Amino acid sequence: MTAMALRRDDSRLALAALVFGALVIGMSPILVRLAACGPAAAGFWRLGFATPLLVLMATASPRAGGIGTPSRAMLLAGLWFALDLGCWHYGIRYTSVANATVLPNLTPVIVTLVSWFAFRERPRAVFLVGMATAIAGAVLMAEGAKPGPPGPAPHIGDILSASTAIWYALYFIAVRSARLARPTVSVMLWSCLVGAPLLLITALLLHEQILPASALGWAAAVGLGLAHVFGQGSIAWALGRLPASTASVTVLVQPVAAAVLAYFIFGETLTPLQALGGAVALGGIVIAQQAPAGR
Repeated sequence: MTAMALRRDDSRLALAALVFGALVIGMSPILVRLAACGPAAAGFWRLGFATPLLVLMATASPRAGGIGTPSRAMLLAGLWFALDLGCWHYGIRYTSVANATVLPNLTPVIVTLVSWFAFRERPRAVFLVGMATAIAGAVLMAEGAKPGPPGPAPHIGDILSASTAIWYALYFIAVRSARLARPTVSVMLWSCLVGAPLLLITALLLHEQILPASALGWAAAVGLGLAHVFGQGSIAWALGRLPASTASVTVLVQPVAAAVLAYFIFGETLTPLQALGGAVALGGIVIAQQAPAGR
């Protein structure tokens, strides 16, 4: 097998891991709702329950690299992800679901621009078309949802939701940078060790309900931890093998997965416009993969 064929197979495996991770993370909004605790508290439990499993994985295999000493990029990944979770969860509480869904989908634009300058991952024209199509599909999905209440503080919620796009983009860039030198488990572990205390402190300062109120809530909190390890972990692994811009577009499959799960679990109606948006988003992702960002 030629070196080119090996690289192509590796890219396909990374893309498969990326899609798998995005689908798993698509369960997160459902689990956050079922956890029935404060917004920042839900983020804390997600990282808190993920940490012991990541410690076990890091120490069980020499290839995992152990716990080690964190690099600057790994510490920043934890900070950016804590800000991402906190702002996103509070954005959902304060503004409409549509706005809280649309605004974070600007992440691929930010990631593509930063990757162009930071990693010399110059996007190709077909990739940009696919990215724009995928984002348009995500917007259609949000706009197609049945109208809901605007939220108690829509302007604050909109700002928080828009900032989520920035924090998640910075998280992608930090993980991409960290993965150039460190294994996936080590990067994931340190992002949890940094992010979890920050979210807990936030929850305490804002007088949130810290503990889930029921057995189902605790099960959902554990599920968030598992989804983080296997979902975000798969994305982090793929970021070591794919351009950050390609990964950021592909994870737009998350709102599609979340909408389908909400339909089956909560009986939330999937409107024709939402279905169309989901199809457009998936089509854009496929287009983007035909011409991944190159150097």
